[in-house]
Parts: sequence; C-alpha cells; structure tokens
Amino acid sequence: MNNGFGFSFNNDDDDENNRNNNPFGFNFGGAGGGGLGDMLNQFGAMLSGMGSSMNSPEGSGPVNYEMAERIARQQLGSEKTISAEDTRAVEESVRLAELWLDEHTTLPTASASTEAWNAQTWLDKTMPMWKRMVSPVAQHMADAQLESMPEEAREMMGPIANMMTQMSGMNFGMQLGHALGDLARQALTGSDFGLPVAPTGITAILPHNIQSIARDLKVPSQEILVYIAAREAARQRLFKHVPWLVERLVSSVEEYAMGLEIDTSHIEEATRDLNLESGDPQAIQDAIGKLQGMDLSPRITSRNASAVARLETLLALVEGWVEYVVNEALSSRIPSTPAMARAWQNRRNSGGSAEKAFAKVVGIEFGAPKVEAAAELWRRSTIAVGVDKRDHVWDHPDLLPAAEHLENPAAFIDGLLDDAPSDDFDAEFAKLEEMLRSGDTGVSEDEETKKAQDVDSDSDTDAAAEDKDKKDGESDSDFDSGSDSDEK
Repeated sequence: MNNGFGFSFNNDDDDENNRNNNPFGFNFGGAGGGGLGDMLNQFGAMLSGMGSSMNSPEGSGPVNYEMAERIARQQLGSEKTISAEDTRAVEESVRLAELWLDEHTTLPTASASTEAWNAQTWLDKTMPMWKRMVSPVAQHMADAQLESMPEEAREMMGPIANMMTQMSGMNFGMQLGHALGDLARQALTGSDFGLPVAPTGITAILPHNIQSIARDLKVPSQEILVYIAAREAARQRLFKHVPWLVERLVSSVEEYAMGLEIDTSHIEEATRDLNLESGDPQAIQDAIGKLQGMDLSPRITSRNASAVARLETLLALVEGWVEYVVNEALSSRIPSTPAMARAWQNRRNSGGSAEKAFAKVVGIEFGAPKVEAAAELWRRSTIAVGVDKRDHVWDHPDLLPAAEHLENPAAFIDGLLDDAPSDDFDAEFAKLEEMLRSGDTGVSEDEETKKAQDVDSDSDTDAAAEDKDKKDGESDSDFDSGSDSDEK
C-alpha cells in the first residue's frame, strides 16, 4: 500500500496522479521542483486554508472533516438543482425496475424512499458512512506512525505533539476532500459498486451524473435511467433484507484498521549511507538529489490482511448478484441491456470501481472484486437449484460462497444440491405439520364411530369368551371329582 499520510519523494509532475497514488500524503520533489521549496509551498498552502478548522469540533481527531467537506464543496462548485421533472423520472424508473425485479428474486422490495440527488446532496448524505470507515483507518495509521518513530524522536515531539496531531488531521482532511469531490462527480447512485454509503432506507439516483455519461452511449436516456435504477433497487433489497451485510462490510474495514503497521526499514536502508551530518553543503545537496529519485513512502501493512480479502469477496458477491438479477429482469424488456452491462463493466475496469474508491477515500487498497466470476456463479446456482434456494444463501454469512468458489463454482453448487431436499418430502412434511397444528388425526367422524363400535364388539366377544372359559373350567372340575369317586 502507498503512503497513508507520510512523505514521499518522486519525479511525477502530475498532481492528480500523485493524489491518487498517495491518498493521504504529501508529495515532494518532481522533475521541475525544488524539493524543499515544494515542501514549503505545500505546507504554506495547507496553513492558508486553516481558518477556523483548527478549533472546530470537526477539526479535531485523526481527520479534519470540516476541511474535507469544505474542499470537496469547492471542488464541486455550483451544482445544478434537482427539478421536479428529474424527481418524477427517477421515481417512475425505480417503480418500474422494482416490478421487473420481483420476478427474478425472492428478496422483496426494500420499500425505501426514492430520491433524486445531485453531487452536493450525495456528499452530504454519504459523509456519515465515509467518516465511519475513514476514522478508524486514520486513527490506527497515526498510532502506527507514532510507534514506528524512535523513542528519542517521540520524546522530542512531546511539547508539539498536539500541534502535530492537528496538522496530520488537516493533511488527511485535505486529501479526503479532494477524493470525495472526485467521487461525488462520478457517483450514479447512493451505493455505487456495492458500497453502502447512502443512508438506510433510501434508493438514491443522480440523474445529472447519469446524463453526463449517457452522451457517450447510443442508448435512450430513459433506458439508461431504468437500468441504473434497477441496479440500485437490487442493492437496496440486499442491504434491507440481509441484516448482517452492511455491518459485515464496515467491520471488515475496522478490523483491517486495527492491525495497521508501518514498515520504515527500506527508508533506513536508503539513508544509512547518506552523510547528512557532515555539514558539507555539497554533500547534503547530493544526498537530497539521491532522495528525490527514491520512493520513501512508509510501507503500510496490516496484521489483519484477511479482512481486506473478505471485503473484496463480499463486494464481488454483492455486485455479481446485482448484475445477474438485473440482466435477467431487463434483458427481455430492454434490448439495450447487454450494451449497458458492458458499459458498466468498462466503467468498473477503467477506474470507477469499489477498490479505486476505497484507495482514494478510505486509504485501503485491495484487488478488483471478481464481479464477472461472481455473476457467473449466481447464474449457474440459479440453473442448478432455482431462485428461492439461491437467495436463501444470503440468510447467513457462513452460507455464502468463499473466495475459492469464484474460481470453482461447481464445488459451491454441489453443496447446494446436497442440501436441497426433495419436493415430495417438503410436501409431506408440510402436510404433517398442518395436521399436528390443527389437531386432526386424519380419520373421519364416521370412521371414528365405526372404530368405537368395533371396539365395543370386541369387548363383548372377549367377555363371552371369558364366561365360556369359566364354565368349561367348572365342568372340568366336576369331571375330575367324578373320576375321583369312581376310583374310590
């Protein structure tokens, strides 16, 4: 992972590229830069934007969110307001998409309120969830950086530790603001790419952002709106009716953050042979020249790297399910569905994706979720066991496919087939359950009466037989007595 919020020396003049590669860091140097001069310029630019940020409640902590929001808003500029016509088009598209989705999933509609947002609204509404995901990463990264410093350096920082914390928070805030501003202009829905950043219970669509990408597609704008609305409505069904899903996604980020570590061994190795204490200006200049060609970003790792792998797999399963269900629901109704699916895939592959958003905003890097492989897994599962059994997999996280199943869907599907009971067994079990619930024994009243009469008849027969046996016994006694008399 690249520098979370440390210093990096490079020769890249592209500020935008620097910001993407180093989401929370300073970038010093450059082919045309003056090294230390660039550093001071960036430091001065950061100080010039302080204002009241240092003393505001949002300015304390590991990230200065007040500064982040202000920079993001400045980057967005004046946004076009959402008209009544925009809202009506979004509501009708979502309503139509929900009807079509009902035929291809057992998960019911989320019954969420439908809203049309612009980029500024997206920023306002999603900020609480971004804070929840960014804060633990920033806090643990700051702690890890402090722990990586020599004891002597930490003691020297004592008197200015609070100021350094504020400066670090402002640095995070600046970079976060730029990242969120970029993302707000790209977002098409409230939960793009399976990231549940929109408030619960809201199906949000950004019609103005959709219009900007629709120009490149030779598809009617209404069809694009319905397609994107269907994707968002499908995600909201998962987020609403799979209660553990959102927490699982967020907790993976928090778990990763708790294990953050900073490795500076390569920096120590690079500077070991530099004679920076000689006092010779030429030697110092030569040393700085060598540093400018090196990547001295602290290498950030986590003891809980498995949490990121779990996050990657879960995002793939969410988006893969959405992709398959939406394509099934719309393909027979909107001929341009395959073209829009390919356009969405191209958008994901060209940078508009979950892993890019996390790298830019949260500071976590992971591999691109294997959405296409996940969609194929859900397709084959549907063919093998049907829609109902497929969607019951979401009942518990332990039932979901694992990462290896994306490469080998057959193993997962075999498990579904082994667990699937026969239809006859289900029918008989349901019949027995209903019988027990109603207290019915399954025997009619006439049969009960006849059975009772048979029991009475059997009782009379048994009594008669008993009397006969008794009389026979008495006769035998008389016979025995007569025999004894004859013998005498």
